[in-house]
Amino acid sequence: MTFAPSTTPLLPETFTRHLAAQLTGTGPTVTAYAPWTGEPLVEMPTSTPADVDLAFARARAAQTRWAAASPAQRAKVFVRYHDLVLRNRQLIDLIQAQTGKTRFVAFEETVDVAGMALYYGRNAPRILAPRRRKGGLPFATRVTELRHPKGVVSVISPFNYPISDGICDVIPALVAGNAVVFKPDTQTALAPLLARELMVRAGLPAGLWQIVVGEPAEIGQALLDGADHVCFTGGNEAGQRIAVAAAERLIGATLQLGGKNPALVLADADLDRAVPALARAAFVSGGQMCLCAERIYVHHTRYDEFLSRLVEHTRAMRIGGGFDFAHDIGSLSHQRQLDKTVRHVENAKANGATVEAGGRHRPDLGPYFFEPTVLTGVTPACEVFTEETFGPVVSVFPFTDTDEAVRLANDTRYGLNASIWTQDLAHAHRLAASIRSGAVNINEGYVSTHISYDAPMGGRKASGYGRRHGEQGLLSLCDVQIVASQHGIGFDPKPGATHEQQANQVTKIYKLLKTLRLK
Repeated sequence: MTFAPSTTPLLPETFTRHLAAQLTGTGPTVTAYAPWTGEPLVEMPTSTPADVDLAFARARAAQTRWAAASPAQRAKVFVRYHDLVLRNRQLIDLIQAQTGKTRFVAFEETVDVAGMALYYGRNAPRILAPRRRKGGLPFATRVTELRHPKGVVSVISPFNYPISDGICDVIPALVAGNAVVFKPDTQTALAPLLARELMVRAGLPAGLWQIVVGEPAEIGQALLDGADHVCFTGGNEAGQRIAVAAAERLIGATLQLGGKNPALVLADADLDRAVPALARAAFVSGGQMCLCAERIYVHHTRYDEFLSRLVEHTRAMRIGGGFDFAHDIGSLSHQRQLDKTVRHVENAKANGATVEAGGRHRPDLGPYFFEPTVLTGVTPACEVFTEETFGPVVSVFPFTDTDEAVRLANDTRYGLNASIWTQDLAHAHRLAASIRSGAVNINEGYVSTHISYDAPMGGRKASGYGRRHGEQGLLSLCDVQIVASQHGIGFDPKPGATHEQQANQVTKIYKLLKTLRLK
């Protein structure tokens, strides 16, 4: 049976048209569709390279005055923004309608953005303040470190988390004093447009944040040519191309790319806690999150019990769409994600893997629904063994000891996220240091590290470079300048003295400074 869409539009047409009209675009119109039903949501103009150039010109014109404002003045916008975004009903509706995810996961996006805004609203003035640094000659050399905005930052974000992935780069870029040209995925542009409207309502000058949409082949080069820094979240192939292009222009790039994230369930793990949390970590947003757990390694003494309980929990998950909190897992967002998920499951079955739960496309619910799926017996012959699925599929494996578990966890080109499940926290911390990923959660799948905004977060190995969050995430969007003044002692020989005498004097000074621990 195939799903029959409702004749009632998911979103009010006047609302979606109002948002689409804010785009900087004179190119051909494209239609965004609702994954739940396949129905059209809105027609919107795409941007041409000339439109992108215009967006950069507008952003640059607004940025000069914004950069001249103090960090404390800029930060006030983001404290106000927190209240406008948190659990904003219209924003949650848009996220759901354009991604197909459940209401609680869409709500989590507003929590993420609100939390990021409040963190930088509270802390940016301190982080961006001038800092005294030790001079080369104590007391004689006085050094101040200054931070300046880079200028205009390009932010390019994917479809799966339209405000978390994009706007959590936009916020630190703006609070640092930059302007932003932002390209969301065309399918999910409405939520970022509303998020921008809310930020203008919070006090952001309208010209500072420009939004464009279009295919990378059409406007990707223009987004790089006009930028002073690039923030990109998405696939590895695109990330590598952006890294090369940024290097050619000698500009910085922050790249968060793919993951094949492991979870280690040790012999003493609390399964009452681990099973539901790992099901959430595997299937949140239909598995369409770069932090999702795609590989679960379970100590062999707990493997049968864990698998049985995970399968039972997975089969009980409520799958469907709607603007309420009635479902545990929603739809995939695109045909291409459905195709890849089906291919990975069918390829695994063909190579001897067992589908313990799920494994079926559900066209009776909507065009892109796929059941949450648990696989066992996955071998290197299976595509899903090494490739990121980005769908609701998790593979479960036994291990015999922690050395093997760490080796298996690290046996991937990726290094984005991982989790460890045990009641021995000291042991967990030692293991975490051995796992080559940018983030490791203990007794949680991904949320603990993701919402800890004071700590820098990002990937290792093929999962990207650069960091979001914290001081490091903010300062990476600034240029550093040091200003040093010299007092008393100079660096030239005194009148009548030779360079040899000067060298002897400098040597004595350095030895004295070392003895006194002033250097």
